[in-house]
Amino acid sequence: MTDKTYNVLFLCTGNSARSILAESILNKEGAGRFRAFSAGSQPKGEVNPHALKELETRGYPSTGLSSKSWDVFAKPGAPEMDFIFTVRDSAAGEACPVWIGYPMTAHRGVEDPAAVTVSEIAIQRAFARAARFLRNRITAFINPPLASIDRLALEQHVRQIGSLEGASVKPAKAD
Repeated sequence: MTDKTYNVLFLCTGNSARSILAESILNKEGAGRFRAFSAGSQPKGEVNPHALKELETRGYPSTGLSSKSWDVFAKPGAPEMDFIFTVRDSAAGEACPVWIGYPMTAHRGVEDPAAVTVSEIAIQRAFARAARFLRNRITAFINPPLASIDRLALEQHVRQIGSLEGASVKPAKAD
């Protein structure tokens, strides 16, 4: 097993809900093997309080999280990313900065729980569902033996995780 700590960036548009959930979940579940960050193309400037509540309910850290621009991670001196995952469908198609080190990228579309406004119960269910889907994908991501897998196989594995249950858009099937 490698002693390397892998840097992972979760991207969304507003960086207030899904990417925040993913950052916290991976930082805990990754047990020091992964260091997670999150950012957005158009950050809201604050973390959705329902995201923080969901993290606390599930026993994940909720302090120190912030909504920030992805430009922070494209500047000189920023941590070099090994993996970058988009968690919002429109973020997957947005023009991203050029990332130092050419990290592996993949899409992890999850429906936006912050878009649910019907009732408090519906909002709580939407955040619980998003957190569950993200945790399942993160668990699938961190479990392959990274030291014994080649880059091509790892890249394929990373892309397949995006089609797990809860994907907001299913990838097209090959002919």
